Amino acid sequence: MHLSSVASFLTLSSFAFAIPTSPQPRALPPVQSNLLRRVLLRSNLLAKSQTLEDFAYTTPERNRVFGSPGHNATVNYLYDQVAALGGYYNVQLQPFVELYTSGSASVNVAGADQGASLFTYSPSGTFSEPLATVANFGCDPADYTDLAGQIALISRGSCEFGLKSALAGAAGADAAIIYNNIDEDLAGTLGAPPRPEGAYVPTVGISLAAGTALKDSIAGGATVTADINVVSVMENRTTYNVIAQTSGGDPNNVLVVTAHTDSVEEGPGINDNGSGTVGILEVAIQLAKYSVNNAIRFVWVSAEEFGLLGSEFYVASLSDAEKAKIRLNLNFDMIASPNYKYGIYDGDGSSFGVSGAPGSAEAEKLFQDYFANDAGLKSVPDSFDGRSDYAPFQDAGIAAGGLFTGAEGIKTEEEQALFGGQAGVAYDVNYHAEGDNVKNLNMDAFIQNAKAIAHAVATYGGSFASLPPKTVPRAVKRAAKDLTRGGRFDKYHLTL
Repeated sequence: MHLSSVASFLTLSSFAFAIPTSPQPRALPPVQSNLLRRVLLRSNLLAKSQTLEDFAYTTPERNRVFGSPGHNATVNYLYDQVAALGGYYNVQLQPFVELYTSGSASVNVAGADQGASLFTYSPSGTFSEPLATVANFGCDPADYTDLAGQIALISRGSCEFGLKSALAGAAGADAAIIYNNIDEDLAGTLGAPPRPEGAYVPTVGISLAAGTALKDSIAGGATVTADINVVSVMENRTTYNVIAQTSGGDPNNVLVVTAHTDSVEEGPGINDNGSGTVGILEVAIQLAKYSVNNAIRFVWVSAEEFGLLGSEFYVASLSDAEKAKIRLNLNFDMIASPNYKYGIYDGDGSSFGVSGAPGSAEAEKLFQDYFANDAGLKSVPDSFDGRSDYAPFQDAGIAAGGLFTGAEGIKTEEEQALFGGQAGVAYDVNYHAEGDNVKNLNMDAFIQNAKAIAHAVATYGGSFASLPPKTVPRAVKRAAKDLTRGGRFDKYHLTL
């Protein structure tokens, strides 16, 4: 089934995951962790990663952004791979429509380029006007004075970027510049319009150093005029989640395994997140040699880079009854970073203070025990902060967990001692860049994480006994966060 024919196969209104009731098509041995791990090969992971890179590089865009030719080829490939497994899986494409945005931005002050980056969903505009500093974090209308004929200069922090842009517009500003509150460049998303606070104004991001220098000049009494130019293109695109559930196993007790399939515009996205895409695909293929007691559902979600759009759509499409059948979500986003760490989401909240729903702590422990006892490797907790596709499951009260090898964050000396690599350097120096290709992958991290995925799938495919008793999921509200480029989810992560 290819995208060209999917319209006759499935409509948005028709999608509600059809739980299979038929037995598996042939007698298979029960899945065991050691057997499933044993059949995972580096060569298969590498070959499938090369296929994704080829999808990107054979298109003019040289990427796999959602709805692009490179991404559509990825979707077709995933569907074909799992559909070819002799009926082991029931496979569906789930279409949805999202607003795609792209463009460019520049800011110059006294002839000096400020290194601006475009916030997605920003409108276009060109202005040469004085800058006006906004109080606090610009998250409340009271932070704004009358900004007619001016450009708002706002600090990152405390609330969504989209709220800052809308409030700046409501105060009369013609444009907004948001500067980082950490020592990095800043880009992100405003979130798809509209907003109740009002329309967006042309909005760009700049670094902490650039923003601080402008703010200090204004505070010193200078009139600082900025020349801002934003060119933005927006269009609705149809894209697809790929969903494959085992024909066998208890359909009332389901493990959902997720990875996002899209890249950013800058490159093919082979670590972010071709590694997660390929990792769970290879496990899904090898799992077809075994029987399971509990149903396993692999969900490859689209448009993560624009704000977890595919996973949000998927979870929203489920009825309460269907959500109650999901015992656990395991998400894998960037599992082969070149300067890697073995990060495990902090399900119990003991390290970062943010825990998941009941069952999340047990998922963390399963991975911790696996790395320590089976793989003989060290691991570290990673912040469970809603910055990847597990977040919609968290919000729905569903237990979640997963692995992560690092993005733009800097490896510490302690992590160097545990995992090797280079301290003081990003886990992935090619994060969201042209160089995120096959050569960027660390195959040691890739195969070890793939085996950890296999261990979890085999364990929960056999039994959920290690998880707390099943309860009705209770939706939870995530704290307000800004949508920031630089972390998982990936081009546009939720960070404060």
